[in-house]
Amino acid sequence: MISESIRTLVEAAVSKLRDAQGWDLPEMPAFDVSRTKDEQFGDWAVNVAMMLAKPLGKNPMEIAEAIKDEILKQVQDDKMSFEKIEVARPGYINFFLSPAYLTAVLGEVLEKGEHFGDSEIGKGKKINNEFISANPVGPLHLGNGRGGFYGDAIARILRKTGHEVVNEYYVNDAGEQILVLGHSVLKDEQAIYPGEYIDDLHERFGKQGGDVREVGERSAAYLLENDIKKTVSEEMRIAFDSWISEKKDIVETGLVDRALAVFKEKGIAYESEGALWLRTTDYGDDKDRVLVKQDGVRTYFASDCGYILHKMERGFDTLIVILGADHHGYTARFRAAAQALGFAGEIRFFVVQLVRLMKDGKEVRMSKRAGNVVSIDELVRTVGHDAARFFFLMYSPDTHMNFDLGLAEEHSEKNPVYYVEYAHARLASILRKAEEAGLSPGRGSLPLLVHPKEATLMRELAFFPELLRTAAEQYAPHKLPTYAIRLADRLHSFYAECRVIDPENSELSQARLALVSGVKVVLKETLHVLGIDAPEKM
Repeated sequence: MISESIRTLVEAAVSKLRDAQGWDLPEMPAFDVSRTKDEQFGDWAVNVAMMLAKPLGKNPMEIAEAIKDEILKQVQDDKMSFEKIEVARPGYINFFLSPAYLTAVLGEVLEKGEHFGDSEIGKGKKINNEFISANPVGPLHLGNGRGGFYGDAIARILRKTGHEVVNEYYVNDAGEQILVLGHSVLKDEQAIYPGEYIDDLHERFGKQGGDVREVGERSAAYLLENDIKKTVSEEMRIAFDSWISEKKDIVETGLVDRALAVFKEKGIAYESEGALWLRTTDYGDDKDRVLVKQDGVRTYFASDCGYILHKMERGFDTLIVILGADHHGYTARFRAAAQALGFAGEIRFFVVQLVRLMKDGKEVRMSKRAGNVVSIDELVRTVGHDAARFFFLMYSPDTHMNFDLGLAEEHSEKNPVYYVEYAHARLASILRKAEEAGLSPGRGSLPLLVHPKEATLMRELAFFPELLRTAAEQYAPHKLPTYAIRLADRLHSFYAECRVIDPENSELSQARLALVSGVKVVLKETLHVLGIDAPEKM
């Protein structure tokens, strides 16, 4: 990773200057190695001089010049990576990648193909990635879709960076919501859930009456198998490795009993007002939580404790839990229960914010199938899987989102996913036409790639491994759609100025075809990591 190399150079330079100039610096301050926004300032910028200015009592420009000079001494015999290093106000150290480095990256792309950007930063790390986990009482809605695409993209990124990931869906099929579903299907006075799907369930399971819980359980099982799982696999194209039933896998296996036994043995479960409580305040929660109510019925929280124990016993190092917007208060109690049970790994919660479906500036209701919500399968069938997924993944999950239905339906360059997929199709078309003209990519001609537009494209390729690492470390798949759009921009700009297929200059054509091949590899892999198709023709 070039950013790591730069960081190592900077730290070594600061260490030498500290010894040589007697800098009073007890420890190295945190500093950023970041990609520049404007190519005139190089490819990478370091802000270490500004971080050192206060503790050293020196001008950051003076510090930056000293560090730059020291780095130049370190790399004077290595002309491969950097063309030049400069200082810019108010104290940035800017690194310009060399043409030799950029062509070497292109060669690596061509050699590794779809494995370019793979890494082992997650080697040995086993992750449980729980997402969607919607109650089996109705079709999945827009919020479930946003969380679903986010969770799937996270898994893809983590797997490409060497992590072992288990995608998991937790089916809440043992709680009070099953009774509510039963009443709704029976259409009695306690019915709550509306929608055409309830009418269908009523015809199947409720028309003849029956026990409320039994009707609810049969309806939930039907919804899970014939609606939720089909939507997930066929419409959303998400593969879950594990479907965990609260009823069968947690309650009936005795995991809840075992979790309660752990709490009692540790002395952190206590009785009060006829109920059994867990002292979650000992672990940072704002109040203690009920495990068993006065009537002897176990709470949702008790089942969650059993589920946490189930995750622990499968040996996960990290637990990812992706929640809907209405579950923000869930995180503290979950974390407290995990600590109380003895989980020593990392827990990462992501609360996915609300989505509004908009068209022409107005909120849209697509149908009555799911009652008063828009189902994700209806959206996918309307705009297509790729558009739905790309639009959701363009935004960080912690931001509220307006889904622009009109834009998603457009088959033009205004639609970002269409724009990116068209770029890939253009790359494929160029390579087909080159083959017809008797031309093929040639690595031996790569030093001929000296045009500014060629260099810009190669810089984007060089950034891809860094991007994947950042996206994995920050659980930030929204960085990839932005990258895909930028790469497509660079490609179209290159194509407008650089003739790729030129039989009269076959050597340059071979070099440019190699660049086109490399861009195609990286753009396709970017889309693959997002879970989006890379069409050969459009």
